[in-house]
Amino acid sequence: MRADRLLQIMMLLQTRGGMTTRELAARLEVSERTIHRDMEALSTAGVPVYAERGAAGGWRLMEGYRADWAGLHKDELLALLAAEPHRHLTDLGFGDAYEAAVLKVLASLSPTLRRDADYMRQRVYVDAVGWHHNVEELPWLSLLQEAVWEDRQLRLLYASGGDAAASERVVSPLGLVLKGSLWYLVAAGIEQEPRTYRVSRIQDASLLDEPVVRPDHFNLAAYWQRSVDLFRSGLPQYAAQALVHPSVSTRLEQTRFVRVVAWHEGHEEATSPASATVIWRKADLEFNTQSSACEILLGFGTMVRVLEPLELREALLEAANNIASMYRST
Repeated sequence: MRADRLLQIMMLLQTRGGMTTRELAARLEVSERTIHRDMEALSTAGVPVYAERGAAGGWRLMEGYRADWAGLHKDELLALLAAEPHRHLTDLGFGDAYEAAVLKVLASLSPTLRRDADYMRQRVYVDAVGWHHNVEELPWLSLLQEAVWEDRQLRLLYASGGDAAASERVVSPLGLVLKGSLWYLVAAGIEQEPRTYRVSRIQDASLLDEPVVRPDHFNLAAYWQRSVDLFRSGLPQYAAQALVHPSVSTRLEQTRFVRVVAWHEGHEEATSPASATVIWRKADLEFNTQSSACEILLGFGTMVRVLEPLELREALLEAANNIASMYRST
């Protein structure tokens, strides 16, 4: 729309100080003739825009002119600009909208605040995607988003996972949830009980004309928190106790699929007769299974010594002997 383009021109000029017709046309994906017409429209509307000749020329706003669209305090501004848009905003089609919003905010600032904002953006960057980022194909996400927005029922072809065959079902979408890098659809079936569907497992989807009747007092955030708590409580738990060398205690706390439940008073001991005495830390640990505990602890070598249960100690000893035997035979 032209109004949006005129507003964007004002924000660009206010943020950058000046731009040529060619630069504006390329940025806004219009012809240079369109840019000239837009400048005439801005001037007619009372915006003090003018053309400056020469090699460093271009379109500019009169010095001192500033449109105040944001009304943000400095701390509010810095909090807003701390993060950059990432793939999840793009998934929902909001990537360009985010950039436009940031541009609008920057354009509304005084020169001092703009310098503060630029200073922070050059020194703080928030990457919301974890190291183990899992990129899934989401061909139906935009359709699901439309159904959620318009409160329309969906017909899904959904594979529950594993070797289960996909089945068709009609659902009433209640919301979309992003967990880490994974998208989920929360929807009610015929029985009106909300369920969670992993978006990447949807093999086909189509919008229906029937409206969604949302359950009374349904709260998406509260539903999701209950689901997460229920999922965690249902995970297998395998408890162990071990002595941990202080050099790997932080690494252990940051290791996936193991939780340090508690640290206890240290145990003074030397790792070898020639080494200095150190204070080992006793830890209550929680794994998912015995096999995963064995795999994780083998990676710590002699820096973690299991005290109990006995079966885990025996499993580690057997695994270590098998490894030693394998290398002795090659």
